[in-house]
Amino acid sequence: MKKIITILICLTTGFNLFSQSLPQNQTFNYSIAECINYAYEHQNTVLNANLDIKSAEYRVKETIGIGLPQISGQATFTDYLKLPTTLLPGEFFNQPGTFIPVKFGVNYNSNLALNASQILFSGSYLIGLKAAKTYKELSNRNYTRSRIDVNVNVTKAYYQVLVSNEQVRLLDANINQLKQQLDQTTAQNKQGFVEKIDVDRITVQYNNLVTDRENTVRLLALNYQLLKFQMGMPIEYNLTLVDKLADIKFDETIATYTTDTTFYRNRIEYGLQETQKNLYALDIKNRISQYYPSLTANGSVASAYQNNSFGQLFNSYFPSSYVGLTLNLPVFTGFQRSNQIKQAKITYQKSQNDLTDLKNSLNLQASQANVTYINGLQTLNNQKKSQELAREVLRVSKIKYQQGVGSSIEVTQAQTALEDADNQYIQGLYDALVSKVDLERAYGRIK
Repeated sequence: MKKIITILICLTTGFNLFSQSLPQNQTFNYSIAECINYAYEHQNTVLNANLDIKSAEYRVKETIGIGLPQISGQATFTDYLKLPTTLLPGEFFNQPGTFIPVKFGVNYNSNLALNASQILFSGSYLIGLKAAKTYKELSNRNYTRSRIDVNVNVTKAYYQVLVSNEQVRLLDANINQLKQQLDQTTAQNKQGFVEKIDVDRITVQYNNLVTDRENTVRLLALNYQLLKFQMGMPIEYNLTLVDKLADIKFDETIATYTTDTTFYRNRIEYGLQETQKNLYALDIKNRISQYYPSLTANGSVASAYQNNSFGQLFNSYFPSSYVGLTLNLPVFTGFQRSNQIKQAKITYQKSQNDLTDLKNSLNLQASQANVTYINGLQTLNNQKKSQELAREVLRVSKIKYQQGVGSSIEVTQAQTALEDADNQYIQGLYDALVSKVDLERAYGRIK
């Protein structure tokens, strides 16, 4: 019995450990800032950009390694199945005018060598060090750009969920008040105060609203999945949003944006283009440096083993060693380097032109974002007023209908107008939120 109990305890413990190792449906209550930070740590585009930085660091070390001593070992073994034959002049053997075949060498040969070299001066190597560091800077800027892209995508997806929630709230309010009106009109119809067609009109509106709500709820679930996708979060995780629409402040005074005439330097795209231009400049210097001589120190330590008996091959050896310098002086290469330098200079000039075009493009983009944002705010404010006005018209229409001085058609039209105003308000709200993000990005305010 004790053995059975022990086995059951072990099985239970093992099952609990196994179940804990399985992925669980975790729940997260996140603000927009927390969603962005989560994306920085889990979104694959950011993770890959960070890996590119590490790769660039290794590339810098690789370039540095070229200037460090290069040491290599070599071992050879040769078994002459037939010794090579050399023809010697017959004069050595008192046989002028003839050649005597003579075999030189031994059956077994082996050589062990240790070679070393060290760059003493190389213009290309010095330029390569600068280029490697600039390449690392380019990787860092790409990493920053990926973080900015993720920030923008997560923010817009977060706003989309908030707007969808607001849309569901407005639909619920309309459905509740329309349900009360439907119940009241149905009761009046039974009492003979209103016609059946009035009940039918309200029923049609009510059913349409219920359908719209069901569709919106399904889209809301999809928007949650889109947000989790932008964050790099597994779809099966549960996510609830902490921030509310009321927490988002629209800054209608954007003077601090428009007065900054050097904002384009805050844009990561401009920094990337500048870094690329610097790489092109280094490429010109590298090609020019190839005209300079290079100096390398080298040396070797070797041992040669020879014997006709394999068993006695390593009994005796013949050492050798040397040190020396190698000077490489380019003289004439058929004007190849000259033409390569001219091509590199053209590429550099093109990069300067691209940088100027990018500056103008960023200025235009900021102007467009500025206008879009102002228009979005004005449209949103107008939609709010229209929404309040439509709600008031519906209230008055109901009162007139209940007092017998209005018709059910007026109430139906007022209800339809309110629904249209709500839809336009939702669209205006989302457009304003998106234009706010685009404005911040256009002026380089997203870091």
